[in-house]
Amino acid sequence: MPASTTTAPVALTAKALLLDMDGTIVNSDAVVERCWREWAVSHGLDPQAAMKVVHGRQGYATMAVLLPDRPMEVNHAENAVMLARETADTDGVVPVAGASEFMAALDGLPHALVTSADAALASARMTAAALPMPEIRVTAESVQASKPDPEGFLMGAAALGVDPADCIVFEDSAAGITAGRAAGMRVIGVGPRAAAHAPTAHVPDLTALRVTTTPDGSITVTLHPAA
Repeated sequence: MPASTTTAPVALTAKALLLDMDGTIVNSDAVVERCWREWAVSHGLDPQAAMKVVHGRQGYATMAVLLPDRPMEVNHAENAVMLARETADTDGVVPVAGASEFMAALDGLPHALVTSADAALASARMTAAALPMPEIRVTAESVQASKPDPEGFLMGAAALGVDPADCIVFEDSAAGITAGRAAGMRVIGVGPRAAAHAPTAHVPDLTALRVTTTPDGSITVTLHPAA
């Protein structure tokens, strides 16, 4: 199903919400671009081409796409170095527009963070963006496979005790949107990267939606999709 292109409000109802972090609720593009452009250049790669595959994946999986002949154990070792560097660099990390209000609206509602960051990086970026950390979170250490594999989202749904079909995913990247759809979930694409990857609906940022609850406890997300 292509993303909605109407400007009329769209309402989606769910029992739980699953949130990506980078690009969805936290704008960490400045750090990601600094670190990964430098990494690409150091490996003789085109940094512009590298940035097309970085978003949404764990670092080792990005490396595997960009350097397909390199042993995976080298990717994992180098990813550990990259994670430490990204964790230490929070310059320019800010909330996505509307994220503070969005997260406040989720207080007390079933939701989870599902991120390709590890726990330390997730904590550093959520703190830098002054956003509350969800009680339930699926980080890089939790899964065997990186997005676009659906494992993380399925794990988040299971932790919340909700059927995947009753979850809505919030994502910004091709890898994340693919993972959410593969998990059998509806996906709200957030931001400019998301629109081209067939989310269920798309918003330019989190100011374009509202979260409410119905008398039976269901969550309603009302969106004003991007034109």
